[in-house]
Amino acid sequence: MIIDLTSTTSSEIASALLKARRNAGSPAMGMVGTVVVVVDESSHHDAMKAANEAGREHPSRVLVAILRPGRGTGGLDAEVRVGEGIPGEAVLLRLHGELAKVPESVITPLLLPDSPVIVWWPGGGPKVPHEDPLGQLGRRRVTDAAETRRAREAFIARAEGYMPGDTDFAWTRLTPWRALMAAALDQYPMKVTGAEVVSARGNASADLMAAWLQCRLGVPVEQKNSRGPGITAVRMFTAAGPIALTRPDGAVATFSIPGQPDRPVALKRRVTSELLSEELRRLDPDDVYAKTLACMVERENMPAEAKIVSPADRRSAQTAAEKAAAHTSGVAGKAASSDLEAKATAKKTARKSVAKKTSAAKKTAAARKTATRKSTTIKKTAAKKTATKTSAAKKSGTAKKSTSKRVAGRS
Repeated sequence: MIIDLTSTTSSEIASALLKARRNAGSPAMGMVGTVVVVVDESSHHDAMKAANEAGREHPSRVLVAILRPGRGTGGLDAEVRVGEGIPGEAVLLRLHGELAKVPESVITPLLLPDSPVIVWWPGGGPKVPHEDPLGQLGRRRVTDAAETRRAREAFIARAEGYMPGDTDFAWTRLTPWRALMAAALDQYPMKVTGAEVVSARGNASADLMAAWLQCRLGVPVEQKNSRGPGITAVRMFTAAGPIALTRPDGAVATFSIPGQPDRPVALKRRVTSELLSEELRRLDPDDVYAKTLACMVERENMPAEAKIVSPADRRSAQTAAEKAAAHTSGVAGKAASSDLEAKATAKKTARKSVAKKTSAAKKTAAARKTATRKSTTIKKTAAKKTATKTSAAKKSGTAKKSTSKRVAGRS
């Protein structure tokens, strides 16, 4: 059922929704949330179609707001759709003039009570989503940097103004890539020395992929350009060879691991409705996305040479590292050798000193013994001389007595 309303109000739109549900025979709403889509006139048809297709998995009330700001009198035109192959409800809102500057005044009364609100900007979105009047209504705020001309600048601005609940379709497109690369390291747990991301020039998802790899692996990541579509290859370099996921046609990828045969993997480029369905499955804050944004800012501030990991540069860096290690080892060896020589010299000097002291002590002891012997010999000689003199004196006395006796006998 389709109801057209011209120059209407939010209360009239709510009444039209209730009437349409009753006419469709489903007075109960049975919807899980409200999806607010902020678009321009040229892209509203595709956006509404994607939201309705995502509603087959998550029946929701879809409010498509087309803002037409200007100086004229504010006005509101609406188109209510219930049934007609739509799983939930869809309302197309055209806000004119001054009313387009305060869209929250029209959207707020139409939100489903006690249910999450998801705000989606298919055309890129504001730099700081949570500061937008409609963004403040959302529990989840979805942008698409791929629709902007300067995706990196948009990411840097969103990193600085990040709030839990912010996300981007450029990040959502990486979910299968990240899952496959993480699974590869589970199957082949080798140390990664570098990585590279190959994509079409200016691809927003490639910037996030490079930041995510560098953040999670702690290695430099190089970005290269290709003809596309989108990301065409992601490689992680190991000592045994690269772990690669290549997708040249945007549909089927080749999964390569060192020492194993290549395997084909279904990795088609997903349409917008599939991306929106994934975001509707998870309404809690995405902490990994927040960390990746912060790493992306750090990566932008890094010098260019720190991001280069081409095979030639990697071999050159490895050779330089080996030379530096060898030089360091040589210096350390020389230092250790010098220390050993110094210790050996000190030991020799100590031994010589001890030997000199021992020799001097031996000489002193020998001199003392020699002096003692000489003294003993002198004393013995003196004693002998004294004894000889005493014996001679005794003999002389005896001779005198004998002579005296003889003389006395004669007389």
